[in-house]
Amino acid sequence: MKREELYYVLFEQQKEFHKEEKFIERELTNKVLSFIKLKLPMIITGLRRTGKSTLLKIIKKQLQLKEKECIYIDFNDERFVNFDVEDFQKILDFLNEHEYSKKCYFFLDEIQEVDKWEKWVNRIKDKYPIFITGSNSKLLSKEISTVLTGRSINLSLYPFSFKEFLKSKKISIDKFKIDLNLQAKLRKEFLEFLSLGGIPKAIIENDKRILKELYENIIYRDIIKRFTPNLEKPIKEISIYLLSNISKELSIRSLSKTIKIKNLSTLKSILDTFEKAFLLFFINKFDFSIRKQIQNPRKVYCVDNGFVTNVGFRFSEDKGKILENLVFIELKRRNKEVYYFSDKGGCDFIIREGIKIKKAIQVCYELNDDNKEREINGVLEAMNKFKLKNGLILVYDQEDELKIKDKKIKIIPIWKWLLE
Repeated sequence: MKREELYYVLFEQQKEFHKEEKFIERELTNKVLSFIKLKLPMIITGLRRTGKSTLLKIIKKQLQLKEKECIYIDFNDERFVNFDVEDFQKILDFLNEHEYSKKCYFFLDEIQEVDKWEKWVNRIKDKYPIFITGSNSKLLSKEISTVLTGRSINLSLYPFSFKEFLKSKKISIDKFKIDLNLQAKLRKEFLEFLSLGGIPKAIIENDKRILKELYENIIYRDIIKRFTPNLEKPIKEISIYLLSNISKELSIRSLSKTIKIKNLSTLKSILDTFEKAFLLFFINKFDFSIRKQIQNPRKVYCVDNGFVTNVGFRFSEDKGKILENLVFIELKRRNKEVYYFSDKGGCDFIIREGIKIKKAIQVCYELNDDNKEREINGVLEAMNKFKLKNGLILVYDQEDELKIKDKKIKIIPIWKWLLE
């Protein structure tokens, strides 16, 4: 790439990056800022269109960086089409020639578009603070984070949480003063969040069509593109099937028969790519034996309810499953190690910290005469198994506390739990 062309693009990108804009503050921001003192490159990964580029602008604003104290480079810019590995040095020349700070912050967007980027980052990481984002078919989010393993900090950005959703609606909350009027408003907003999900653009523009467009983009560019053309139809069928069976146990062999892909390693590779693209997640049934964990069916969840409600096939009885999916994503956002538990009954989520199981969580739409005994026994069985004194049942809109011998089970509305 010619030096003058590169310099022109860099000038243009800086003008765009430093424009005054209003942003929805992201909860991940403080965590990112807390790691700066470690002086390691920070890799922010996640689904397409979850706001990774915007997060870079928020970080710049929080750090109060002036124009010559940071440089933003979007490698997905079509003007970088002729950028080569030799051009990395020209970026450093640009900084020197235009008198940028010696400790200039690097904000590198979609860096996977350029070959051997990791060698360049490794060369400069001791001199400059570096933030990297990226996710596309060339190098998916989780793959980017493995390239610099041991030499970087890896963080995941998810779609809007309920708190961020409320911020986008300009609804402020004082957790000590949630009166009845505000509770009613929060329940109403929660129902919308439950259905629309947390993809920033879909929320801000209030347009569900954005979800279908994004879904197609991910399926074709991040997943189908990685396999042979004859797998296009089966991959689309797998995607719809999984979105329509959220929170259900998934057997590879039964899925193979349903979708008619005989090669199990190919099917596993497709499912792995869904997870690397941050679209779907699979959790194991907990067992102290790793071998048994691998052998047991896994449960499937989606990164955002918007895809489940607008792409998958839904029925009225799915309300509990939609709530369960929402709880799972929040647990992922809180960086929890999540499993499901099943013995005589079943507990939706158990949370492991270190070598111990610390929490048991059950999710259902409501506790009623038909399911109350089953749901309580499910969480109680997990509590007994892992010697837990406290359990949690998350529901749409009930609140209670049960004491069973020396055990305590809290029943909390999910919207309240999301605001904790």
